[in-house]
Amino acid sequence: MNAILAGFVTGLSLIVAIGAQNAYVLRMGLTRHHVNLIVGICALSDIVLIFAGVAGIGGVLRLAPTALQLLRWIGVGYLVLFALRSFWKAGRAEVLHPSEAQRPTTLAVVSTTLALTFLNPHVYLDTVLLLGTIGNQYGHARWLFAIGASLGSLAWFSSLGHGARFASRLMARPLTWRVLDSVIGVVMLLVALKLAATSISN
Repeated sequence: MNAILAGFVTGLSLIVAIGAQNAYVLRMGLTRHHVNLIVGICALSDIVLIFAGVAGIGGVLRLAPTALQLLRWIGVGYLVLFALRSFWKAGRAEVLHPSEAQRPTTLAVVSTTLALTFLNPHVYLDTVLLLGTIGNQYGHARWLFAIGASLGSLAWFSSLGHGARFASRLMARPLTWRVLDSVIGVVMLLVALKLAATSISN
């Protein structure tokens, strides 16, 4: 249960940020266009990448255990930078203003969602490398971590897509994003500290 909760919190923290993919999901949620399709693609893509990361890093560990130590410190550095970026964003009045648009075709929605997901280099750092590395800290429970991270992704995209229309006024307030980015920064620092402690002890 601890591994599932850790995966849920870590996965959720990594994807809850103002970015191209989330902005698109939010915008389409506000316009109520193809919401189920977009949420499904984003969540399923994350699930595939999360399990691929956990499985892939596990294979690397069996062949070269020292690779984990390097990946851990790479993860620590990236998490610290991620946290600092979140705190920097929290100090700015950054707001998402979804634009009104005509209903796009299904093909356009699918291609755009896939492009925003797989053409983003951060998805491979965050979802595959980072979550895979952190997940393998849990040994045999790493698959529970992966399940938790997958649930976090599903919960986020579902909430963002279907809840957008109910939160349009809230999302337009700079304070909302300042609080959100501050919380993300704190969580990332805590995960970085835990990862660094594990690296030092080993």
